[in-house]
Amino acid sequence: MSRLSDYLADARKQAGLSLRAAEAATGISNAYLSQLENGKIQEPSPVLLGKLAQLYDVDYLMLLELAGYPVPQTQRPSNSRLAARLGPTNKEEEEALVEYLEFLRSKRKGGGRK
Repeated sequence: MSRLSDYLADARKQAGLSLRAAEAATGISNAYLSQLENGKIQEPSPVLLGKLAQLYDVDYLMLLELAGYPVPQTQRPSNSRLAARLGPTNKEEEEALVEYLEFLRSKRKGGGRK
């Protein structure tokens, strides 16, 4: 559950929102959001997670999975494990990660072995 709480806190901060701003946008009390981000809420409802996914612009299925709900593997995005480890990223960070991954892969293909 701490992965979900950490992920939601990071996503809110990445979106540049305070708890009160998230409350105003979703109708979810800031006290509840705070408890959720601190891991005190054990089973947040899928409806609540859907509102937060939309507000924070993150993958809803990943939030469900982090909350412990069963998610069919065929519907899971292929990068959900990576996203869960990194937290929300902006476009600039994603481009830098892709560029670095391409660099690492090119080194493996021949440039790095002698």
